[in-house]
Amino acid sequence: MIGIVIVSHSKQLALGVRELAAQMDHGQVPIAVAAGIEDPENPLGTDPIQVYEAIASVFSDDGVLVLMDLGSALLSAEMAIEFLPEAQQQKVYLCEAPLVEGAIAAVVAAAAGRDIHQVMAEARGALQAKATQLGVVNRPSSVVNSNTPTTNGESPTPEIRLIVSNRLGLHARPAAQFVATAARFQSQILVQNLTKNTELVRGDSINQVTTLGVRQGHELMITATGSDANEALAALQALFANNFGEAARSCCSNKEEPALKTGFPSQATGVGLPNPEGEDNVALNSPPAFHHKVTPVTHGELLGIAASAGVAIAPIVHYQPTHILIKEYHVDYPDAEWQRLQAAIHTARQEIQAVFSQASIQIGDAEAAIFDAQLLFLEDPVLLEAAKERILEHHLNAEAAWQAVVDEVVTSYHTLEDSSLQERVDDVVDVGQRVLRLLAGNAPAKVHLDEPAILVATDLTPSDTAGLDPTKVLGICTTSGSATSHSAIIARTLGIPAVLGVDAQVLHLADGTVMALDGESGRAWVEPESHILDLLAAKQSAWQTAQQQALATAHQPAITRDGRQVSVFANIGNISDVQVAVASGAQGVGLLRTEFLYLERTNAPTEEEQLEVYQAIAQVLDHRPLIIRTLDVGGDKPLPYLRVGLREANPFLGSRGIRFCLDNLDLFKTQLRAILRASVVHQIKIMLPMIATVTEVRAAKTILGEVQAELNQAGIPFDVAMKVGIMVEVPSAVAIADQLAAEVDFFSIGTNDLSQYVMASDRTNPRVANLVDALHPAVLRMVQQAIQAANAAGISVGLCGELAADTLATPILLGLGLDELSVNPQSIAGVKQAIARLSIVECEAIVASALQQDSAVHVRELISTSVNPPA
Repeated sequence: MIGIVIVSHSKQLALGVRELAAQMDHGQVPIAVAAGIEDPENPLGTDPIQVYEAIASVFSDDGVLVLMDLGSALLSAEMAIEFLPEAQQQKVYLCEAPLVEGAIAAVVAAAAGRDIHQVMAEARGALQAKATQLGVVNRPSSVVNSNTPTTNGESPTPEIRLIVSNRLGLHARPAAQFVATAARFQSQILVQNLTKNTELVRGDSINQVTTLGVRQGHELMITATGSDANEALAALQALFANNFGEAARSCCSNKEEPALKTGFPSQATGVGLPNPEGEDNVALNSPPAFHHKVTPVTHGELLGIAASAGVAIAPIVHYQPTHILIKEYHVDYPDAEWQRLQAAIHTARQEIQAVFSQASIQIGDAEAAIFDAQLLFLEDPVLLEAAKERILEHHLNAEAAWQAVVDEVVTSYHTLEDSSLQERVDDVVDVGQRVLRLLAGNAPAKVHLDEPAILVATDLTPSDTAGLDPTKVLGICTTSGSATSHSAIIARTLGIPAVLGVDAQVLHLADGTVMALDGESGRAWVEPESHILDLLAAKQSAWQTAQQQALATAHQPAITRDGRQVSVFANIGNISDVQVAVASGAQGVGLLRTEFLYLERTNAPTEEEQLEVYQAIAQVLDHRPLIIRTLDVGGDKPLPYLRVGLREANPFLGSRGIRFCLDNLDLFKTQLRAILRASVVHQIKIMLPMIATVTEVRAAKTILGEVQAELNQAGIPFDVAMKVGIMVEVPSAVAIADQLAAEVDFFSIGTNDLSQYVMASDRTNPRVANLVDALHPAVLRMVQQAIQAANAAGISVGLCGELAADTLATPILLGLGLDELSVNPQSIAGVKQAIARLSIVECEAIVASALQQDSAVHVRELISTSVNPPA
């Protein structure tokens, strides 16, 4: 007898469906339920093991039909099948039929003795009777909107399902990358937010993708129809696997929260503490100013939102962009009107590209990528088709047609539940106004200041803010805006102090009125009294002094008070990072993550492609050390074109790092050849990731020896004395560190992975991520053991995990005896300063106490009181 399995997020729902279906055949057909999870607080979910057990309980050679509800139910069912013996896998069928109607139809067909294929057909056609009764037999599926062509139902449509790992989901920049990637292919890309059960939307529409409201943890279904469908899906899979490039901001391991970065603006009069991490660090590092704080107000004081830290004291200048009045009228020549709109859009695109280029120089590529989304807005096919329809079919003038479609997009953003996505309306309005200005023939509005001043306005668009000169605009004060807007992000990056959301009375002040503002506390003062000026001047002076000291010491060696020198290297994730690293005072590169060469593409990089990149990075370093980590994929960084880590039940415990390389020797040898060839006249070292056994090290060294012999035979030069080291990031590596130290030239400790493995807590799982703390005594003891083994063997040992950039942890790391710290480039100056303030003696004393604590919280308290004892 054919068995039926019902998979649902809700156990109550599944039991109800089973009860209803069982009544159709009086219990003849075996029906099993796999639904819900064992969590009293959040029982909704699916468990692959539960699905596996359900299939096994009703299995027969006649076959098993599995019906699922939505989202992860399918993933759980697919994974469960993999647990079955191969012979049984062939007899289990996943069916997309509706859960209730499908189960009833399947049970009736099975009870009638039909085979598995006939039962599946009955389940799939289960909605026919209902549709006929409602008179909608031929109605197109409602999940495809009017702007979304349906796919060909005669052949299966390739699709992928992905869980979004970005901390802020598909915010503007990831959404822009998604759309740009989808637009490269001929195939039609459709995407659906399964978690929110949205409609399918076009993947080449920036607005439709953004308004899906995709957040971290949401599941997406992406389909592709066309000649290059598989290539398109592989490219999108790679984009997600690379965390949309945001993984490049983390240290050493695969996916960590970005560390706080501190930039150093050049102006002397406007003081700011920018956050170059941009949008993705707002929630972590921006001031606690998302709500107005009720505090006593002094004379002339205005309370607002702290958006960009720093102090500014200067006369004010009002900025008011030109308001464009739109009139709606009938046009007799709609084709000419459509051409007029197209011309304005083309010019707007050129202007935004110019803004992007300038912003890249001024605020960096990461923050300038905000304007990528604006460019895609102008290319949004759904938006353009709607505007064209209004002009050609309704004979509406270009200005009115454009404003109407922009207003519709703005409205769709405002209906989103997520406030951070609602704030992307600023970008839509910014682009919309740019096109309207061009249609009206107005010159672009620019902020021009003859003398340094504080800019006062109702609001500033991202384009307005990106064009500001930090030497002239010493501060920003607006009556609207938020700390998470793109304008605020740009202000922080430029180092311009900003207070937003103040009372509208500020708009009535005369130009030239003296204002003081503190972007850290979210306060501004009109014609401040002398004692306010004195306090702010002292704060400003202290900050400037700290800036100057950090800059002065950034390129000096990091030496403790008692004379111990510690190397401070940089972790880099791509070729552009190395220039920032050298400019920031890096003494070398302690970790080059080579994954960037392999991700976001559909095939592996060639030897020549890799060689060019490694040589370019080494050239910038100018004989400084360069440690190249061999390919570290798997875990949360799969390679779609090699199907690595896509179907593993526990990818962090699967084929990743060195395990993957040893299983893919052609790929591994190609990389080793490129590294060896680049080593000529450069100080390059090789580092092997995810080492768990001595056997792995020896196997990798054997392969390296084979590659060296091949190069020798071909007469290709390389550094024959190139050093080989390993990442210590697995507990087994710590346990046999003495044996591993005898095999290699150096250790580099990766505390991000080591922490999650020691604490048995997946750092990507929000329920347990708080346990993944490198300052926990259990982790610190593992670090100490690895360092002691390295010291005993006479090899160098560094640390490249996120912990190295945390200056609170610097006393611990020095006290443990590390030779080298490798951090993100923006943290170098601060880490060097922290080292210079400490002595090894006091650090060793702190470590002795820290290792006896019982939690990371107590370790932090110990460090704080030891380094900064209470008065």
